[in-house]
Amino acid sequence: MAGRGVTTSIGTGPGRALIAVYGLFSLAAGSRAAVQIATRFGEAPLAYALSAFAAAVYILLTVALWRGARRLALVALGIELAGVLVVGTLSLLDQAAFPDETVWSVYGKGYLFIPLVLPLVGLFWLRRRR
Repeated sequence: MAGRGVTTSIGTGPGRALIAVYGLFSLAAGSRAAVQIATRFGEAPLAYALSAFAAAVYILLTVALWRGARRLALVALGIELAGVLVVGTLSLLDQAAFPDETVWSVYGKGYLFIPLVLPLVGLFWLRRRR
């Protein structure tokens, strides 16, 4: 029953909203990356591979939050935040390396900066539900 309590504590209320948003981002980033890789990979391989990586992180987060795997979710949120910060900065400093946008380009500008805010909200939620 202890495992069930953990799932309930992070998967209720705003936790459900986080799961839904990460699920949506999984679909959006994954679909976008799949089409880009299948049709135009040679144009911007780094950007498209990073979008696929972001999609994988979002899938991992969706499942981790849904299953109540707090440690896995914390690690994945850290990876996501680092990815947004690193890719966001690099996409501003070296625009030639990013001829097309990724989910995390310019700190998620193409997604209304949600990729920058979302891991912070997730980290806050997990720390609050401790």
